[in-house]
Amino acid sequence: MTDWGKATVGGPDWPTVLVVLAAYLAFGLSTTYLAQASLPLSIVVTGLVVAQYSSLQHEVLHGHPFAAQGLNELLVYPGLTLFVPYQRFRDSHLAHHHDERLTDPYDDPESNYMDPEVWHRLSRPMQLFLRFNNRLLGRMLVGPLVSTWRMIRQDWALVRAGNGAVTRAWLHHGAGVALVAAWLLATGDMPLWAYCLAAYWGYSLLKVRTFLEHRAHERASGRTVVIEGHGLLALLYLNNNLHVVHHMHPKVAWYRLPALYRDNKDHYLRRNDHYIYRGYAEIFRRYFFCAKDPVPHPLWKRPPSP
Repeated sequence: MTDWGKATVGGPDWPTVLVVLAAYLAFGLSTTYLAQASLPLSIVVTGLVVAQYSSLQHEVLHGHPFAAQGLNELLVYPGLTLFVPYQRFRDSHLAHHHDERLTDPYDDPESNYMDPEVWHRLSRPMQLFLRFNNRLLGRMLVGPLVSTWRMIRQDWALVRAGNGAVTRAWLHHGAGVALVAAWLLATGDMPLWAYCLAAYWGYSLLKVRTFLEHRAHERASGRTVVIEGHGLLALLYLNNNLHVVHHMHPKVAWYRLPALYRDNKDHYLRRNDHYIYRGYAEIFRRYFFCAKDPVPHPLWKRPPSP
């Protein structure tokens, strides 16, 4: 059996279970004892936990750590992330995994590109704002605000149109956030405003990961990045920086991705046309103040009229 085959076989993903337990333990400690000792440090650490928790939600929606998906989703039911309902994340992310649609301004829910015609109709101040959002600094500062506003606006329209799945997702999210608020009010020592700040910081960290995961490319296979490195951010993102490996093997658990990449590196880099960075330090150095891409999709061709 090849290493690829081994990567898809096995029982419960116990490393994922351990990370889930560690995340909840860190959340409990950072919102109690650490908040008593140093609220600023507590905000920083809690934001790291929120980012890790979102990465765990990503593992869950791909079917980990147990065979029973209901149990998996129960593990990440509390709304630690505050801003993104898990069920909406699940549904939009699975739609994003149709690789032939990657970067499509309409059919890829996670695309950062816009239809050029829509872009040219925007006001000058809005274009300047979105250009700022296209720099890594901007993506971290205002990216969570942009994404949250877009999601709420779109979902509110769906709720008003009677979409039951979207309505249920937000009701479940409200219940999950209520669990977090109840913990903070009854047991925690972190004020609600501080937790909101920590959750925003955690969302900003996730924006670093998604900043250049996909690029405009004629071939769908050439659109997905590899970011090498094994530091804190790789752990925080559960190796989702090896993004082309994840897209090719979405059911493979996070802790098996590095070995897959190491053993088949040339294959993955041929497939993604060598869309690669050596680590996040390179990305910060090159794009913290500079845009990597334009906001309007540079290769977008208007679909033919029906």
